[in-house]
Amino acid sequence: MTTTPTLTPDTTVGEIAVDHPLATRVFARHNIDFCCGGGKPLAEICTKLGLDTEAVLKEIHHELTSSDEPQRRWDEAPLEELVDHILTAYHRPLDEELPRLEAMMRKVNDVHGEKDPERFAELLTVYLALKAELQEHMMKEEQILFPMIRQGRGAMATGPVSVMMHEHDSAGEALRRLRELTNDYQPPEGACTTWRALWHGLAALETALHEHIHLENNILFPRALAS
Repeated sequence: MTTTPTLTPDTTVGEIAVDHPLATRVFARHNIDFCCGGGKPLAEICTKLGLDTEAVLKEIHHELTSSDEPQRRWDEAPLEELVDHILTAYHRPLDEELPRLEAMMRKVNDVHGEKDPERFAELLTVYLALKAELQEHMMKEEQILFPMIRQGRGAMATGPVSVMMHEHDSAGEALRRLRELTNDYQPPEGACTTWRALWHGLAALETALHEHIHLENNILFPRALAS
């Protein structure tokens, strides 16, 4: 197997995502958890998912060498800049996106729920719990953890960071269940426009949350605690 010193089967997916941000595109295509599961070696995750590790490595290599897009190294950026990026790119969009998805979900549930009552009921329950958790989670980060980091007191934030990571795990479980309930976000034949838009929106939410949690779990929190 041809690899590079920083891209091997034994490298954790979190490390790969940090060192090679464009690799997250490959992870997303194969539903590889690089945020909450970032501490696991690529080979271990590929084996669990039934993927060929060598093929995934080649796919990552192709992504890295074929793109001219600059890779932002957030592990090298000032912590305050990283916090600002998380707020701008993820927190503020969620303020609008979470209620929008809820409205669409309620509409689809009202119109089509009778086609599969149990599935639609659980879908709404799981989503509403995730929405509430994310809103409270972001509030705690913005009011407690992020100010500590901005003030240079990140090394004292062991408790808040532990809570945030536990809540990230919970969000990850909710995302996995949403994917199961939506058949990997593949709308059924004959699904209406709103139904299709909802599935697309939930898939985009999953992608954004994976990137969001990755930046915190694998970059912001370790750097803040070590500061």
